[in-house]
Amino acid sequence: MKIVCFGPGPKFKGGISNYNTSLARALDKIPGTEVHIVSWTQQYPAIIPREFVDKSSQMDLLEGSNIKVKYITNYNNPVSWYETYRYILSLKPDKVVFQWAIAIQGLPIGRIVSWLRQHPEIEVILDLHFVIQKENSSIDKFFTKMGIGKAKTYIVHALKTFNELKTLYPNRPFELSYEGQRSTDKTVQTVLKLYHPIYDLFQPKADFDVEAFKKEHGLRKHVFLFFGFIRKYKGLHHVIPAFQKVAAQRDDVSLLICGESFWQTLDNTKWSTKIKNTLFGLAKKIVLRQSDDERQYNPLALIDELNLRDRVAVFNTFIPNEDVHKYFQVADCVVLFYEYATPSGIESLSYNFALPLVATKVGHFPETIQEGFSGYLAEAGDIDSMAVQMLRFLDEPIPRENIREKTKELSWDNYAKVIMHA
Repeated sequence: MKIVCFGPGPKFKGGISNYNTSLARALDKIPGTEVHIVSWTQQYPAIIPREFVDKSSQMDLLEGSNIKVKYITNYNNPVSWYETYRYILSLKPDKVVFQWAIAIQGLPIGRIVSWLRQHPEIEVILDLHFVIQKENSSIDKFFTKMGIGKAKTYIVHALKTFNELKTLYPNRPFELSYEGQRSTDKTVQTVLKLYHPIYDLFQPKADFDVEAFKKEHGLRKHVFLFFGFIRKYKGLHHVIPAFQKVAAQRDDVSLLICGESFWQTLDNTKWSTKIKNTLFGLAKKIVLRQSDDERQYNPLALIDELNLRDRVAVFNTFIPNEDVHKYFQVADCVVLFYEYATPSGIESLSYNFALPLVATKVGHFPETIQEGFSGYLAEAGDIDSMAVQMLRFLDEPIPRENIREKTKELSWDNYAKVIMHA
């Protein structure tokens, strides 16, 4: 059986690239499969002032697999959309799985999906990381409907996403499937209820000296970790003041912040960057509320404002794949004080290292984090509640065995088998 995984290939930064690569690897392990990654060359409009290509990592995430990768789809070149469709068709796939993670991609993805749906022998699957966009701009719903409307089958990782899908298409009949079976009624669309699998691309290193790393970077006994792109919805501006309240009561705690500031990846002295910033700013004003423009978002300034410099270690850069393990191995707990949440790659990555979570009661977190067993939940937007739950973790640590027990069923192998179900 031939399967195409459409989404960012392994040369790109971010969770969706890791997700698409992990899915391809899982499918490749199934006997009798031939797996292709069909990737963007450029994922977004050219005016977006950000570097999306991973120029730091040396690790080959496809090593040991038979997966073939084709970089072909340029958001800014509609001709490439048709070339993508023709290339996928030439592979004669049985299934094509599209990663859907941002509304603005609705135009190219929608066209490619529409063309493929003219071929009923191909099952076109949309793997939905969201339906309601976090930023929720005035045109998000339009692009989302354009992008996902023509799929044959959907995957959701949380019941919240399924309910959003039903709200978006109130007149469509959907059938929720937990085991992979597809509806036999052609008028009913199947929605596969799965989960965000546990990332297995990054593994702990037995020879990594945790204590030496802590000493080098001034980390104390207990380490709270914030990991990933620094974006406003992820709530680092809540994490830091909540940690300040914890640090005022405990001398044995540190906060470790690892991640690239999302909008600070280009050289702002270059004319090309200045032009992109100007055009992007104009576009933002047209389609977003001014409060949603986060390019000036700088939560790291809170570290000095709250006199936490000796209690916080910051790695404000993109973390290469081969270094990811270090930060999770020195941590005791991962902090996810999000303002909004769809199934999180950081949550999955944390479970891979058997780390408990302290998160906010938003999005899917109340569905996926078992209170007192795999983590603790704080009230969204409530700094005091967040500090209380961080202190609760210190007083009532979550056993790592709990995390390992919880994640047994969240494997990529199980995920891939459901997709491959007839």
